[in-house]
Amino acid sequence: MKYMIASDLHGSAEYVSRLMEAYRREAADGLLLLGDLLYHGPRNALPEDYDTRRCIDLLNACADTITAVRGNCDAEVDQMVLTFPIMADFRIVEADGLRLFLTHGHVWDPTYPPPQLAPGDVMLSGHTHIPSSSRSPDGVWFLNPGSVSIPKGGSPHSYMTLEDGLFLWKTLDGGVYRELSPS
Repeated sequence: MKYMIASDLHGSAEYVSRLMEAYRREAADGLLLLGDLLYHGPRNALPEDYDTRRCIDLLNACADTITAVRGNCDAEVDQMVLTFPIMADFRIVEADGLRLFLTHGHVWDPTYPPPQLAPGDVMLSGHTHIPSSSRSPDGVWFLNPGSVSIPKGGSPHSYMTLEDGLFLWKTLDGGVYRELSPS
């Protein structure tokens, strides 16, 4: 299976539309969303083409392929308009022989990991808007795809893919700028 992994959409219809184009182009089997889907939050400027209603329509159109977790900007009202679950603080997905721990990054992060993680696990989180990868001394991987709509630290608008045990960080145009095989 091929997964697309994205975070921090923040209600930008322009960038959610580009993400959905990339999702079709990637021909991924599933979309893993790591939170902060509709609201931009008080610490962020309004993203380009801020239109939560259009984002709702774009995301709901592929709801049957989405696995999502709650970000710090997501609320119960967002769940009322989205047709896929978003309110869990974490989800566990098995893929390509890897155990993926999906979370946003505001409850757990590499400096405060969840107790459920074991050596060889991969924690996927967003929240910082900066793509990253690191490995703990006990063998847990921490990966961040960056932000779809409000990248920080000079990083590109980005997402990740996972296929055949290989994680690729990509720009919204599909250009690969980082890769990792955790096994």
